[in-house]
Amino acid sequence: MDTRISMITLGVRDLDAAIRFYRDGLGFPKMESPPEVAFFTLNGTWLGLYGLESLADDAGVSPDRSGFAGFALAHNVESEGEVEAILSRASEYGAEITKPAAHTEWGGYSGYFADLDGYQWEIALNPHFWVGPPKTGG
Repeated sequence: MDTRISMITLGVRDLDAAIRFYRDGLGFPKMESPPEVAFFTLNGTWLGLYGLESLADDAGVSPDRSGFAGFALAHNVESEGEVEAILSRASEYGAEITKPAAHTEWGGYSGYFADLDGYQWEIALNPHFWVGPPKTGG
């Protein structure tokens, strides 16, 4: 596995307030984003903000925080085969597959696992994002 965190997505109760906090309060540069989600460029990764219930639904878990901490870590890869292989390897090492890999409504292919402490990881082929570090000018 090429180790990196591609995107950190936080499930938030009030998206507009969260956008103001990260954009205005912390000065994170906001990318152009669909209205139901916000993306910020960070050095080497992205931060995403998404409704808590919508993110929990995407991961296939309850939003009540008993089985979902309110965020998911994402690792983007280059093929469906890599999605399957990483999920399989995670399972072999004790992770629970919380959502088997499948084609998504946003045009990708992804699945989720919970690590040994229950933190959600999405492994995804996302045709809308470069799988390497964020590209910078030049």
